[in-house]
Amino acid sequence: MATDARVLDWLLDSDPALLWQVERDLAGAPPEFWEATRARVATEGFGARLLSHQDPDGQWAGGAFFPAGFFGSAEADEPGQPWVATTWALNDLRDWGVDAAALAGTAEKLAANSRWEYDDLPYWGGEVDVCINSYTLANGAWLGADVSRLASWFPAHRLADGGWNCEAEEGESTRSSFHSTLNAVRGLLAYERITGDTGVREARHGGEEYLLTRRLMYRASTGELVGDFVTRFVYPNRHRYSALSALDHFRGASLFDGTRPDPRLAEAVEVVRAARQPDGTWLQTTPLAGRTWFDVDVPEGEPSRWLTLIGTRVLDWWDTAHP
Repeated sequence: MATDARVLDWLLDSDPALLWQVERDLAGAPPEFWEATRARVATEGFGARLLSHQDPDGQWAGGAFFPAGFFGSAEADEPGQPWVATTWALNDLRDWGVDAAALAGTAEKLAANSRWEYDDLPYWGGEVDVCINSYTLANGAWLGADVSRLASWFPAHRLADGGWNCEAEEGESTRSSFHSTLNAVRGLLAYERITGDTGVREARHGGEEYLLTRRLMYRASTGELVGDFVTRFVYPNRHRYSALSALDHFRGASLFDGTRPDPRLAEAVEVVRAARQPDGTWLQTTPLAGRTWFDVDVPEGEPSRWLTLIGTRVLDWWDTAHP
C-alpha cells in the first residue's frame, strides 16, 4: 500500500543513512537513485561522523566490545553499557549502508590490533557470546575478512530447542533466548547475503523456526508474552529484541529466500500495526542506557523516523501479501 504522502515527505527529510532506505523501500525510487543516496552515507551525516571517530589502529574507542579502560571505571557502574567501541560502530555503519570500500584496510588493522575482552581472543575469530559472534560474522563478511570458520560455530552451538542463548556457553541456560536467537539469524542472513555461502542456511532457518513456533512473542511453556520488551520499540535497538525488529528480519529473510510471509507472524504484525499513531508514525520508547558518539534518533515519546521507516515497510510487505 502507498505510504501517506505527509509521512513520506517527513521521512524524505532525513540523514542519508535513513534516506536511501526510504527511497528504496517506501518511495519506489529506481536503484540508480537510492544507490546514489547510499553512496553519500560515508561522506555526509551520521556515517561520516562515525567514521571520523575511528582510531588509527582500526578500532573505535580503543576496544573491541567495550571502550579502553571501561572495566574498573566509574562508567562500568552506570546503567547499560557504552555503545562507542569497535563492534557497535561497525554494526551501525553496516546497517546504515556504508560501502566497505570506505573502510579499506580496517579488516587487516583489526586482525592485527584488536582483541576481545574475553580471554584476549583475536577479533575475527569471535569469542563465546552468540550475539557478539553474530555481529562479527556479519561485519567480517562485509569488510572482506575470512570468517568462514566462525560461520561453522553457529550450527555447532544451537541448543536443543532450535535457537541460541548468550548465557549457554557459561552453563547458565539450556533454553534459547529471543534476543540471542534473533541476533544469530540476523548475522547468518547478512553473512549468506554477502558471501553467497548457503552452508549456514539450515541453521538460520532452524533459528527462525524457533521464533515462529512462538509466534515471535510467547513462551513455549506458558503461552504468555515473553516480556514487555516485545512491544517496546526503540532505535537503535542494539541487541534488544522486539516484535518490530523480529518482523523486519523476517521481511528481509522472506525477500532474500523468495518466500511468502509465514502466517505465524500475524499476531506480531497486529502488535506493530496497533502501535502506529493516527498520523502514521511510531513513537520512540526508552532509549538504551549508555554512552554514544552522538544521537541518531529522537528522545522517548517523540515520533521516530527510524521506527516509522521500519514499521511502514514491515506492514507494506505483509499487507501486499495479504490484500
